[in-house]
Amino acid sequence: MGEIMGMLDRFFKPKKVDTPAPPPDTPKPIKTVKSQPKIESPQKTPKELANEKGEPYVQILSMEVDPVNLHQGSFELDWNDKFVANLLRAGYAGKTDSDIVDQWFQNVCRHVVMETWEQEQAIKNSGIWVQSRDLGGGRSEVS
Repeated sequence: MGEIMGMLDRFFKPKKVDTPAPPPDTPKPIKTVKSQPKIESPQKTPKELANEKGEPYVQILSMEVDPVNLHQGSFELDWNDKFVANLLRAGYAGKTDSDIVDQWFQNVCRHVVMETWEQEQAIKNSGIWVQSRDLGGGRSEVS
């Protein structure tokens, strides 16, 4: 019976095969691991992030200028309810949210114009001359 077991062991047991060691200067093979594709969650918009934080949000989405009359144009704005609520608390009023935001935006534009005019008047009345030099690329130096 021992002989039969010995024969079976030879046929059914894996034999260890000695492999020669690679020369010392042979680079080791690089193991590659298949990575799972990353599932990207959709990016949240700045407006969605502001809403989650309970913060006011307003942004200029686009601006159009009349090519025939460059003094005419329009802005497209986007805002959230928190921004409108802040405007209402600040005293702005209107029938719709759009009316309230439009009133605020016109007020901002007026302030920009007035500030520019006041600065020009201060320069004219001070006797100081301002020189502007074009640097190219839409930039200028003022001194």
